[in-house]
Amino acid sequence: MGTDGGSPGRGGEEGAFPGPRWFAAARDAVRARLSPQGADALLAAALFVALTAAFAGPLTRDPSGLLPVHFGLVLPLVWRRRAPMAVFCAMACVALAQWGADERTPADTMLLIALYTVAAYQDRRRTYAAFALLEAGIALATLRWSDHVRFLPSFVSLSAMAIAAAVIGTNMKGRRAQLEFLRERAVRLERERDQRAQLAVAGERARIAREMHDIVTHNLSVMVALADGAVFAQDHAPGRATAAMRQVSATGRQAITDMRRFLGVLRADEPDALRHPMPGIAQLGALTEQVRAAGLPTRLEVSGEPAGVPAAAQLTAYRLVQEALTNTLKHAPAGATADVRVACSGDEVAVTVTDDGAGTPHVPPAVPSPRSGHGLPGMRERAAAYGGRLTAGPMPGGGWRVAAQLVLTTPETT
Repeated sequence: MGTDGGSPGRGGEEGAFPGPRWFAAARDAVRARLSPQGADALLAAALFVALTAAFAGPLTRDPSGLLPVHFGLVLPLVWRRRAPMAVFCAMACVALAQWGADERTPADTMLLIALYTVAAYQDRRRTYAAFALLEAGIALATLRWSDHVRFLPSFVSLSAMAIAAAVIGTNMKGRRAQLEFLRERAVRLERERDQRAQLAVAGERARIAREMHDIVTHNLSVMVALADGAVFAQDHAPGRATAAMRQVSATGRQAITDMRRFLGVLRADEPDALRHPMPGIAQLGALTEQVRAAGLPTRLEVSGEPAGVPAAAQLTAYRLVQEALTNTLKHAPAGATADVRVACSGDEVAVTVTDDGAGTPHVPPAVPSPRSGHGLPGMRERAAAYGGRLTAGPMPGGGWRVAAQLVLTTPETT
């Protein structure tokens, strides 16, 4: 019947009637170089030349009367994909005029291409209408040009060709819709993958920022407090000044170790990461000793079984205590003391850090808290990562309190 000139990637469809391999290769080469309408124009020109040549032999009658019919049945195919129904109706009108003039020509088969295009690009209602119109034309043609013996076979064979054209076009429409759905799904999945990657990067950046803040802020705060104490004691207590500066040196080395440990999580080639595990509840004693040396008397109480707490949860508890003591060291007045309580159970870890410094029991909502900053949001994010929550604020009788609960069990889904 003919071949289509478009491709699925450029708005076309697969050929309705596949040919030999060489023909398919030539068709694909044409599709790669021509637009869909250009390919349709080439198809129409080839069909017109073939029809004209078929009626130009020495044994045929003068074909000049059929040239307008061939022209009217072939030329509209140039716009078949742009206006499928209009092209089909125009060709049907030409065929009706041909039938009225009693001119027989195989160019009527071009209506099958038009019907195929309607089925491939239009909805079912228009496809049914075009098919019914073509069936009426087939009935008129067989009544006029077939005798009573050949009427039924001719009508059945032509109707079968019309049904085949409509079915192939409908299947091609479904295939094109499926390909478009798969293409859109691939684009959507790629977009979702990129979004997940961006969220993962943002989460990793936030985690790195929290770790860096906790490590740097705590150690620098302790070093500043120790250095101030050494300056104050250097005249009347040189021994205490020397001890304080040694503690500054030890704190600086500890900060370097913590940084290398943290970099070891990010870099597989960092050797110190294997020798220094991430801190946990067992290291809270050393942390409180460091804070005491900086001038803040601190009491630590750990209850329960810390060994049963996952390492990541222990690191979170350690960082919460570290940040709370750092805030106390920076903001509490001289003479304040701190109290750290960590309660471990099979379901959760409860962390409470309080101090008896001069708190702000009645801070208006519009006035920022003296201990707010970048540390508290990071602490809340750490607690939220374990399905818990963190509260921080002044106590009614003075002082400051930070409390957090880390949930260790996975919530059951109903």
